[in-house]
Amino acid sequence: MKKAIRLYLSGTVQSLFFRLFIKENVEKLNVKGFFRKLNDGRAEVFLEGESASVDSAAEICRKGPKYAQIRNVEEKTAYLQGFKDFRIINF
Repeated sequence: MKKAIRLYLSGTVQSLFFRLFIKENVEKLNVKGFFRKLNDGRAEVFLEGESASVDSAAEICRKGPKYAQIRNVEEKTAYLQGFKDFRIINF
């Protein structure tokens, strides 16, 4: 079953290393969507794909790379949008 969610991450989440870490790990799970920086310092991650893969990708986003400091994660259910890949917007 397919699933889509949006995550809003607060903390040290806007570095290039963080974005590339998320992209690399999400793609391994065959999850599609995007990562983008928001003007308020948070990051938005849209994930869609098979339910178990999306859940695994969301857990990766919640933890981040080794030295990331994620203070808060807000998760919202989303509608499937049919992304073909995972992109970093406003790289």
